[in-house]
Amino acid sequence: MGDENDPKKPHVLIFPYPAQGHINPILQFAKRLLSKGVKPALVTTVFLSNSSFSDPSSTSIDIHTISDGFDQGGYEQAGSSDAYLATFWSVGPNSLEELIKKLGETGHPVDALVYDGFLPWALDVAKQFGIPSAVFFTQSCAVNSVYYHVSKGLLQLPLPVPHVSLPGLPPLQVSELPSFVALYGSYPAWFDVVVNQFSNVDGADWVFFNIFYDLEKEVVDWMSRFWNVMTVGPTIPSMYLDKRIENDKDYGMNLFKPNVDACMSWLGGKPKDSVLYVSFGSFASLGIEQTTELACALKSSSVYFLWVVRETEMAKLPYNFIEETSEKGLMVAWCPQLEVLSNEAVGCFLTHCGFNSTLEALSLGVPMLAMPLWTDQPTNAKHVEDVWRIGIRAHPNEKGVVRRETIEQCIKELLTEVGEKGKEIRKNSIKWKNLAKKGIDEGGNSDKNIDEFIAKLL
Repeated sequence: MGDENDPKKPHVLIFPYPAQGHINPILQFAKRLLSKGVKPALVTTVFLSNSSFSDPSSTSIDIHTISDGFDQGGYEQAGSSDAYLATFWSVGPNSLEELIKKLGETGHPVDALVYDGFLPWALDVAKQFGIPSAVFFTQSCAVNSVYYHVSKGLLQLPLPVPHVSLPGLPPLQVSELPSFVALYGSYPAWFDVVVNQFSNVDGADWVFFNIFYDLEKEVVDWMSRFWNVMTVGPTIPSMYLDKRIENDKDYGMNLFKPNVDACMSWLGGKPKDSVLYVSFGSFASLGIEQTTELACALKSSSVYFLWVVRETEMAKLPYNFIEETSEKGLMVAWCPQLEVLSNEAVGCFLTHCGFNSTLEALSLGVPMLAMPLWTDQPTNAKHVEDVWRIGIRAHPNEKGVVRRETIEQCIKELLTEVGEKGKEIRKNSIKWKNLAKKGIDEGGNSDKNIDEFIAKLL
């Protein structure tokens, strides 16, 4: 990389909210900047820097730490989201301010800050130093448009009507809106976080979205009327897309340790498009009844399945389930998701539709069986099924539980008895995979936006 004090290399601080689903896309964006001659540095919390299973040092990205008020135990130490968020919001701004001061005093002044939309106070800190700033949204434009309308009072809560129509979006039933909006009053601390993303966004110099333009062009065009919007995604490792960043095969920072060998050797002997991959991400949690329904569906459908069940969730499985399904299934506590999704044996992804998982499956051309749980996931699932047409949503009953028969029927449509709808979904999945690669490849819309951002820093 040469002399790190080279004045030709703009020094950009990258500051994600400290959770796996936020770190991954923003860190990947940092690698893009690095490959284009920028000197990015990742800001994370003291606790996470000491507890992740790998770090981005192999990518030549510096790591700086700030305090979230829970240096020994992070989120778990706080005991609740309310306590964690209140403390981080209180302690974080001063800690970030000290870091920026220290970098300036030691000959590494900051040329720009890219901060997570969840952390609007980072923009206020940057403004104190006159540092240009970009907000990076890790959720879709559709979801953020809903939150924006709530923040401006344009969507009254609780919603008085059964559906809403917003610019650039399909008509959305209440059940297809983000859960913090649909179920007003649920998780008030998180509601405040997602709505307050827009409290000062007008002061940001750039507004980045982790998508490619074609994915949500109508809502991107609408947002571009009042912000300097740039699509910069999909920010997944380059080896799965344009292959322009050498050896960029994973995100580089895992909060859980993936069981790589077990997953990949098990997949190795399976026929093409025969495996159902099941994962609900790093944070979402199924209830015991839903876990049982899913387990029974997998058992009776007789498909090969690879199911990620975090160690904290294992006790919810039915008695003897692992032993009784060992011929068809593999259970792991965590896995290398990109490697799994890109394996030709995987024919379908049963997912909670967290946006990172959705974007990864879309970018790798894997059809989805959507089982959204909360937050932005219902809106993502709506797009998967009805807008991008790359999957099917398994709908819950009146108690909010997706029954085993429903899951089995979806598995049939997507994997074992693929009819006209399943074939159309496979065709669309390939179409979107190609568009995702085109967006981030040389000359693509996202690639040009990143170059434009860098040009402003030189």
